[in-house]
Amino acid sequence: MFNTIIKTSFFLKTSCYSLLFCTISTAYASQKTNSHKFETQADVEKIEVYGVRNRLTDSGALKDSISKTELLTGEYIENTQAANLADAIQNAIGIRVSNECSMCGAKRIMINGMKGEHTNVLIDGIPMHTMISGFYGMDSVAASGIGTIEIARGAGASLTAPEAIGGTVNMITKSAFEDGVQFDLSAGELGYRKASMVATGISDDSNTNITLVGQYDNRDQYDGDNNGVSENPTLTNQSLTLYLSHDLSYTDNIRFRYNQSNSEVFGGPVIGDTTHSVADALSSVVYGESEQLFEGNDVRNRYTGLPWETAEWVKTDREELSLSWLHEVTGNLNVTSSIAYIDHLQDSFYEGVDYRADDTMLYLSARFNYDLNDNHLLTFGVDYRNEEMRSRSRSLAKLDNYIADSFDYVTTGLFIQDSWLPNENFELAAALRIDNIQADFVDLSKPGTEIDKTLISPRIDMRYLHNEQITSRLSFGQGYRAPLSFFESDHGILDAGKGYIVAVDRPERSDSVTYSLNYDGEKISTTASFAYTQVDHLASLYHDEVGTPVLGQLEETASVTAVDIAINYQVLEGWSLSLIAEQYDYDETFKASFAIAPAEQRMTLSSDWDYKGWDVIASTTWVASRDLSDYGYVGYNKNDATELKSSQADSYITVDLKVIKALSEGLKVYIGATNLFDYNQAKDMDSPLMFHDEGTYDVVYIYGPLRGRSAYAGLNYEF
Repeated sequence: MFNTIIKTSFFLKTSCYSLLFCTISTAYASQKTNSHKFETQADVEKIEVYGVRNRLTDSGALKDSISKTELLTGEYIENTQAANLADAIQNAIGIRVSNECSMCGAKRIMINGMKGEHTNVLIDGIPMHTMISGFYGMDSVAASGIGTIEIARGAGASLTAPEAIGGTVNMITKSAFEDGVQFDLSAGELGYRKASMVATGISDDSNTNITLVGQYDNRDQYDGDNNGVSENPTLTNQSLTLYLSHDLSYTDNIRFRYNQSNSEVFGGPVIGDTTHSVADALSSVVYGESEQLFEGNDVRNRYTGLPWETAEWVKTDREELSLSWLHEVTGNLNVTSSIAYIDHLQDSFYEGVDYRADDTMLYLSARFNYDLNDNHLLTFGVDYRNEEMRSRSRSLAKLDNYIADSFDYVTTGLFIQDSWLPNENFELAAALRIDNIQADFVDLSKPGTEIDKTLISPRIDMRYLHNEQITSRLSFGQGYRAPLSFFESDHGILDAGKGYIVAVDRPERSDSVTYSLNYDGEKISTTASFAYTQVDHLASLYHDEVGTPVLGQLEETASVTAVDIAINYQVLEGWSLSLIAEQYDYDETFKASFAIAPAEQRMTLSSDWDYKGWDVIASTTWVASRDLSDYGYVGYNKNDATELKSSQADSYITVDLKVIKALSEGLKVYIGATNLFDYNQAKDMDSPLMFHDEGTYDVVYIYGPLRGRSAYAGLNYEF
């Protein structure tokens, strides 16, 4: 069996490089053969501003999937006043953005009720986020310059992302359709500031378009109960993106994208109150430990400890580089070759523990689309991913039982999909992936390769048009994921002083089924959806008999059922209403694996009224009550195991509002507020801070909003 796996791995890797080489060779040969043809057609094609990709997409030759996909437009993103990806999608149907820590504010994007690590983030269809950036990167992905966000739900929802057990979020970079510049400037409460610029340009022959995006945004700490410890951190982001698309000829297009971003997060002691600065907070570790952290040892009282004892600081520097080449070989065959490289560097401090990690990833793919006949479109290809993460911690390295979470992760895959259209009412896409995955924790105490498997993952998508207004979609799929780090379960180092143990030897495996029924009428449209997912070998953090954290895997199968409905109603020509209702049912095994209790029921009512240059956008979100004991919540407000915290999370409502006024064709001004009525957990419920039975301090008793109202005003100018 071992020899079979080795041979399969070698075959997959060899196939990947061979197909990439064949792609380049075929394209080169085709260009030489047809060079005269391009010259004679050049004048004709230049008058049509269309492009190779648009032509092939509209003809169906670049078709990807018929599975259910939610689309968030650029206008929607602007209307939500989103500064980053997490802001932009937090109210989308089937999506929950989970705040995993009241100090560092780490965000996870959950799809269909699955965990954040089960979501794969793509940019222009290419996997661009590594293990660490999937945890700390969602708040640093600039919303400016995103043309559309595609959300595909279900395991294997994308041929290029089999690890997306929950689904994929695909950000499509804004393409240039005309020369123009857009500025957006805004400021408001709680240190909110945002400045962005999007510039687009097109060459005279319409063969080249370029997009340049820059964004800066900031928000200060938030301390809802005024005890000197923030429940939401300060966050500062800077991002610069260059996107270029160029038609080399009638049959060739290249796309290039470069992004450089910096992010800094600081939470815990409030700057200007319980600490003077970030530097002062981090350096205070030299003074040792304080006798007590809060007055009366009660987390609801004033913080009296040293700043470092509740400080969390994360600084991230990230670079992304991708290149994609589309070549039409014949009228029936085209191929897209892609390469991407990501370098994600994190430097951090968690309540006295330093942690530094460098996470790099190389991704290669060759994807062919072959129009077999009028009824069948074949999509096939190979991809290769090599991720290396190296971490170090001076303070943890002193512990005898510490195992570094550095790893090597290599996957090589073959995939094929047949899209079958027997008639105009029915379409079926059957896909199959074969992946060899190798996950190796490289710490000296972990010899050998922990996971070395060859997996087969099928998926079937079906779409049936009952009539012009009603459509059904049904999907079955399998997926996998390799558990790689403590960041997935404990976002790092909060159990410092006890070491760590890594005990994973199998990939997670999932089976899922989704169904949706869509009605699209003249004034009303609605979509009802059902999704069921079960996962074997689900990764989970637990503690051994001496209290050491262990990253292990559950023996029981975990499952979740998600049911939702979305209704959109056009009341008047300029006024629309929308309603989204969602419910998630977790089994006991899945509930036990969560660090933060997820929402079980949620409802969102939105209104968009556009009248004589005014645009009023309002959104109200209701989250139902939950029994926190179902998720293992036990905590105390005092360190002597008295003052037991409530295990009942009350329901709550938040309201967002934005009013836009167009002063001219290119100038708009706006005012608005997120969480308009200032409802937050620390002020209106209970502190997310807690003590455990033995008196140790923690910051994860989270079940409500952690940030209060942020009112803002701004302007948007286009020319």
